[in-house]
Amino acid sequence: MAEPPCGSANRCRLTEGVPGYNVGPISSEAPSVPSITLALSKGRIFEETLPLLAAAGIVPADNPETSRKLIIDTNRPDVRLVIVRATDTPTYVQYGAADLGIAGKDVLLEHGGAGLYQPLDLAIAKCRLCVATRKGFDYAAASRPGGRVRVATKYINSAKTHFAAKGVHVDLIKLYGSMELAPLVGLADAIVDLVSSGSTLRANNLEEVEEIMPISSRLIVNQASLKLKRELLQPLLEAFAGAVK
Repeated sequence: MAEPPCGSANRCRLTEGVPGYNVGPISSEAPSVPSITLALSKGRIFEETLPLLAAAGIVPADNPETSRKLIIDTNRPDVRLVIVRATDTPTYVQYGAADLGIAGKDVLLEHGGAGLYQPLDLAIAKCRLCVATRKGFDYAAASRPGGRVRVATKYINSAKTHFAAKGVHVDLIKLYGSMELAPLVGLADAIVDLVSSGSTLRANNLEEVEEIMPISSRLIVNQASLKLKRELLQPLLEAFAGAVK
């Protein structure tokens, strides 16, 4: 009988099921080294995180404001950054796509914080969550206990909790942007939104009528990563904590 060709496909068929033969692909790659993935969003959080990263000896290889890369290497081979939307940061960390991340308290309240360890308030990206209305609106009367107010916001959970504590009935309208427009066109009586300087409110004839809570950004860590990668993560957490002090 003629010997069959010795190509890999024929060899696999001939040795299929024979003990001692591994018909799977043979990898020449070295075993992967444990690494840390940090989820960050562009803008203010990224810029104010840079000094914290520097305190941990980490320098990003690219600037996400000028680079189109969503995965950014650093000067450390065991640390990389992933650039995500601010509202998605907790989700990436919760499901382990990132080991840790930095997210605003406003985002975490909406997310719920499930599966996340929040060891540190980084005291960056500070602002406040507020109620604002158009100038001349009688918010004090509308927000008395038993009253009813229509509010536009993307912070549904925080707004609901706030007005429930005041005993005010609230009709919530979810928007994703241009929040200041809602009271001006009659869509809502008020808005719940983040305020820093208040210049955008003033430019649109709105005024801040109530502060709900101060906001800053927190370090969040995947609970499984904290157990499995503690030796890698602990120095980073300590460096962040030292930089905040």
